[in-house]
Amino acid sequence: MVSQRPTVSVIIPNWNGARLLPSCLESLRRQTYPPLEIIVVDGASHDDSVALVRARFPEVRLVVLDRNLGFTGNVNAGLRAARGEVLALLNNDAEADPAWVAELVSGFSADPAVGVCASKILLHDRRDVLNAAGDVFHRDGTPGNRGVWQEDRGQFDTPEYVFGASGGAVAYRRAMLEDVGLFDERLFMYCEDVDLSFRAQLLGYRCLYVPTARVYHRLSATGGGPLASYYCGRNCIVVLLQNLPASLLRRYALRIVAAQVRLALEALRHAREPAARARLRGQLAGLLALPAILRRRRAIQARRRVPDAYIASILPAWAS
Repeated sequence: MVSQRPTVSVIIPNWNGARLLPSCLESLRRQTYPPLEIIVVDGASHDDSVALVRARFPEVRLVVLDRNLGFTGNVNAGLRAARGEVLALLNNDAEADPAWVAELVSGFSADPAVGVCASKILLHDRRDVLNAAGDVFHRDGTPGNRGVWQEDRGQFDTPEYVFGASGGAVAYRRAMLEDVGLFDERLFMYCEDVDLSFRAQLLGYRCLYVPTARVYHRLSATGGGPLASYYCGRNCIVVLLQNLPASLLRRYALRIVAAQVRLALEALRHAREPAARARLRGQLAGLLALPAILRRRRAIQARRRVPDAYIASILPAWAS
């Protein structure tokens, strides 16, 4: 059980985000929760991100890397440096509501099995539109954000257990990460939060969606395009094959294959576009990585503590 007033470390991964950091860090200055440690991990930015943080936010701890390690490596560097009992992540293109940290911490008191607390993420420029109300993983092997693009009418205002949390605004219990492990740095970026959520679920940790923990996200301010398409195409296959128990892989095989074929055909129809070609390259890379995936899979499945029926129960049948 997390203590009544644990120290919280908030880690912000950054790469060339000088234009975004001020509003993000100002929102953390307004947090109602002490004690709070704020860490910016800079992945060898070419802009003045580091100088900006040093000059305008002297209370922030800086971890300056000599090269960009992607979301996974940059975040892991921050997690290793953090001192908190609760370890939170916030994208540099997001702003947190003043009660964000306090509400996430309160989520851990609900159940000692809660290892992850997910935020309600809304669009920065349309604050009545949802970006994510926790994550889902469907039986066809595709991940997604609950409520994405829906008008926020209160339909996601009840705390509830969900599959996982977006890495853009999330809190982890330190003890859980010490058991489950950090982000898989081989993924580099995209779907890494899905992978961590899956590994946590396999070990019996639950993810609680906390609707009162709100952040506002500037959509695609730091990502998108062919790079995102490649890593999504590759990592979706990697995460699926590493984590889904064998009996469920067999049970859902037709849905999984159909979903990958559908994505490939859609990319082929738009093959003139760089992002579509990148998606196809990513899918191929995922399939070619099968021997390495199987080695990693054996290690993950050997540690599993929950029955297949539980995993099936948290996977919705269809994308929504």
